[in-house]
Amino acid sequence: MAMIGLGAAVFDLDGTLIDTEPRSRAQWSRLFDAHGVPHDDALIASFAGRRGLEVLGELAHLFPGRTVEELFEQVVSYQKAPGMPAVAPVAGAVGLVRTLAHHGIPLAVVTSAERSYAEGLLDELGVRGLMDIVVTAGDVVTGKPDPEGYLAAARDLGVPAADAVGFEDTPAGVAAVKSAGMTCVGIATTQPAGALAGADHVVADLKDVDVVPGPALRVRGLGQVQQSIGRGRNGQGRSGQN
Repeated sequence: MAMIGLGAAVFDLDGTLIDTEPRSRAQWSRLFDAHGVPHDDALIASFAGRRGLEVLGELAHLFPGRTVEELFEQVVSYQKAPGMPAVAPVAGAVGLVRTLAHHGIPLAVVTSAERSYAEGLLDELGVRGLMDIVVTAGDVVTGKPDPEGYLAAARDLGVPAADAVGFEDTPAGVAAVKSAGMTCVGIATTQPAGALAGADHVVADLKDVDVVPGPALRVRGLGQVQQSIGRGRNGQGRSGQN
């Protein structure tokens, strides 16, 4: 158990506040299949936490005759395709956000997703009105693992980055939080705990994080995370809507 002081809380979206990983993985797989491009789970996992346009820019040679923008529109179009996996809040996420807001903690989201997508998910969770700042893919020049988004959130919240706590579920996101100078809590929802080794603390989900007087965060269950991952948590990742 650990206690963390905080001046602000900054959250990633996909995989941290809402579990969209199965759907995102299916979207990327469908894109590759539609173009007859070989892929495996490891390739898709490597996209985790990054902006979809940047990922596709690196892989454009696999899709001759198609622009990055066309490919991105195609993968996004699969979100509402029949048979796509459902999404659900990460355990403890909504309660934690509401409790932080009740205590007057400045709140932000930093996501690799486009704004319309991010705003829609936050509305679905019922927490959009509690977020002071939402930084999306279009608001930064360079996406995660670059810290630009997290630094922008701290600046706009008026809180020194060193006083903020960032919550992330991917290696790219953890790297962005740490490079920004924030304390990082890794959430082992889409990655094995070992993949989040760069975080200051790792929890299984947000039920393991409480707000206590100070205010501060009490982080529980760290010793059990590796064991719980070993008993079957998913080691896959997702991207483009993170």
